[in-house]
Amino acid sequence: MIEFSRFEDLHIVRKIREKIRGWWKIELSYADERGYVLDHAKGKIVPPHNPICEASLGSPPGFRSCNASVEAAIRSLRDSPEVRRGEVRAVVVETCHLGFPIVVAPVIDDEGTFHGAIFAGGFLVQDELMSRRRSLLEGIEREDLSVGSRSEAVDAVPTISRRDLAYFRDLLETTVGEIVAFNKALRQRDQRIEALTGELSGRYDFSRIIGRSEAMRQLLAVLSKVVGSESTVLVTGENGTGKELIAKALHYSGPRKERPFVVQNCSAFNDNLLESELFGHVRGAFTGASRDKPGLFRAADTGTFFLDEVGDMSANMQVKLLRVLQEGTFLPVGSTSPEQVDVHIIAATHRDLRKMVAEGSFREDLFYRLNVINLEVPPLRDRRDDIPLLVEHFLERHAERSREPLKRAGPGVLSALFSHDWPGNIRELENEIERMVVLAGGEEDLSAEHLSFASRPAPERPRFERFHGDGDLASAVSALEAEMIREGLVATHWNKTRLARRLGVSRTTLIKKIKEYGLEASPPSAAGVD
Repeated sequence: MIEFSRFEDLHIVRKIREKIRGWWKIELSYADERGYVLDHAKGKIVPPHNPICEASLGSPPGFRSCNASVEAAIRSLRDSPEVRRGEVRAVVVETCHLGFPIVVAPVIDDEGTFHGAIFAGGFLVQDELMSRRRSLLEGIEREDLSVGSRSEAVDAVPTISRRDLAYFRDLLETTVGEIVAFNKALRQRDQRIEALTGELSGRYDFSRIIGRSEAMRQLLAVLSKVVGSESTVLVTGENGTGKELIAKALHYSGPRKERPFVVQNCSAFNDNLLESELFGHVRGAFTGASRDKPGLFRAADTGTFFLDEVGDMSANMQVKLLRVLQEGTFLPVGSTSPEQVDVHIIAATHRDLRKMVAEGSFREDLFYRLNVINLEVPPLRDRRDDIPLLVEHFLERHAERSREPLKRAGPGVLSALFSHDWPGNIRELENEIERMVVLAGGEEDLSAEHLSFASRPAPERPRFERFHGDGDLASAVSALEAEMIREGLVATHWNKTRLARRLGVSRTTLIKKIKEYGLEASPPSAAGVD
């Protein structure tokens, strides 16, 4: 069903209504497929510009008669052969109880479904003045309307020429076309959002975020506290750390999970395109703007809007975003009528916004509006203990997508992955796993020689160099001991008996050391998500 209330503020519809009112003093109204006048459902009565209709709508019996006239008009339109064939043509019907003609344009969607009509009445065609005058006077007397001088009331009725009536009907058909086209775009968007919501709601929740390292445990602890909050969230971290994943987990685990989740990268467009993308535009706002276009803030209404790389916004766009955060309103490009939205904002950036504020390149007031809750996503080099879990997940996902046997990462591969600095973080790790899987061909085990950084190894350094510093000998020995146990666990796939034998200690001592150094992560499991 088409919701006409969604289109009353559509720029082209509003302009057409204003033109018709200014040119001919005729009011447009909407009726649903049953003939129910939608303004009346909202408690509004907008009578035509003549004293006869005003008097009729002002009395209970006359109000009922006017509604019955519209219902009869819609019924005759719905049952016509033209509407059954899906033709959208504005026609004149004679169902008004007072004797006015009613112009009705059917609203038929692209599937041929009849949703109601746009209609107008309360006027006269100029060459019909004499023939209709008697019927109008009889209608006033029959309905016992209080209009003062009946003759003067008839003379006050707006008139339109036969030629202008043809233009008027064309305008009604144009209005219907705009409504149907806009409704189709909204329906397609809603269907896509609904499909994605159903698909994603099961994929993004905190219990399936990969990470057992201390850094990830701390992040998940904060997430569990803010998931039900409506406060603005700023997610910070290096590129490739999974900031969008965190935003999706917040949305699909929160109170708005059944509502839209909309994403926009703020560095993807220049100012003009980004403004149109975020706030939409009205017809004629710029060259090529042939229709009203709803922006992403409108699409995200009642849901969540994830603004990625918000630190790349220009000063001009920062001002416009601040207005939405402060007032919940925005102006579509080319419009003078602000629109209201209810959107939960989650922003993300890899930049240091505090530094940008100090330098004057980012607004301080916007920073504090965004930084209500800050979530720092750790880089992969600070959570190396999660690498085996991530590797297992990416291998399983590749096998599922390609429908090929699951491949394995041997100790050599994991050792190489542990020693890399990962400037590209999780995204780089995922690409490396895919590269190894493809180059492995039919082999079941992955080879470290297929890593992109395998051909350019870092210069070999004595192990103890990593622990040089200002600390004492005991701290350096402990750090070296923890590193040897960590690498040994990876190499033996967490086989503590084999590792104890390799290190020359008892299994009990090894287990004690593992707990002491916080290396209790279990072997890679099948659990995990993107």
